[in-house]
Amino acid sequence: MDTMRDRFAPVVSRLLDEDPRVAVVLAEIGRDGFAEAARRHPDRVVNVGIREQLLVGAAAGLALTGLRPVVHTFASFLVERPFEQVKLDLGHQDLGAVLVSAAASFDWPAGGYTHMAPGDVALLDTLDGWTVHVPGHPDEAETLLRHAVAAGDDKVYVRLSLQSNGRALPVDGEHFRTVREGRCGVVVAVGPMLDTVLAATEGLDVTVLYATTVRPFDGAALRRAARAAGADVVLVEPYLAGTSTAAANDALSEVPHRVLGLGVGRRELRRYGQPAEHVAAHGLDARSLRERIGGFVGAATPA
Repeated sequence: MDTMRDRFAPVVSRLLDEDPRVAVVLAEIGRDGFAEAARRHPDRVVNVGIREQLLVGAAAGLALTGLRPVVHTFASFLVERPFEQVKLDLGHQDLGAVLVSAAASFDWPAGGYTHMAPGDVALLDTLDGWTVHVPGHPDEAETLLRHAVAAGDDKVYVRLSLQSNGRALPVDGEHFRTVREGRCGVVVAVGPMLDTVLAATEGLDVTVLYATTVRPFDGAALRRAARAAGADVVLVEPYLAGTSTAAANDALSEVPHRVLGLGVGRRELRRYGQPAEHVAAHGLDARSLRERIGGFVGAATPA
């Protein structure tokens, strides 16, 4: 099966052919995937070189001309390194763009901590008006990319990962999806965490919600689930633990509740290893999640 990032360049290349507003801005990373598109549309495929601040600034300039820029590099170089430009060139000027990242939290451990960005969504949370998509499968990534590009002049972040669920589910770019119903709590599985969460909660009497669009946060879906299944809520996110805890608390402000945020820990792992070792070290494997979720909600196997 191809990866989310394998799907990215072909999908956006087709969008370049279909929509004269679409432009692509790169900083070396990913340029080979757009080689043919650059030959067809040399004025709308721009490679700025290894200059991530310019990457975002150039996208803002293209947006000022009426284009819809799609901006791509690794998450650490797209959100963290040029954060001032994201804040000012896009946010302060109220300009839209589609930021599409790769490498996610620890997809390429051999690259070292410079190529990891578990705090990317939390960092964007300090800014106003961003939509954040976290697909869990390449098919979902294609759907959400198309949503993002078609979203007028909105500011959108699409977080691609090598981690993937076994099958795609229908996604609409807005709502959480109920994939399992229970009576003793709610578990929100974000993007590529769904398969692991379903394995971890097998036999537990909990509702599982699937989230591929996390900003805006679907508070209405969480409230409905919490009222039906009990107000112990566990968030399982493939990035910094607790990133969506405040959003969940806000959504449940009128409902007595408890929230446990699980995800990537703050401690830096300096022996980079392999992605599966990072998953285990952060307690995001199925066995660890089962212990932590079961211990929090106290959900027994249904009779």
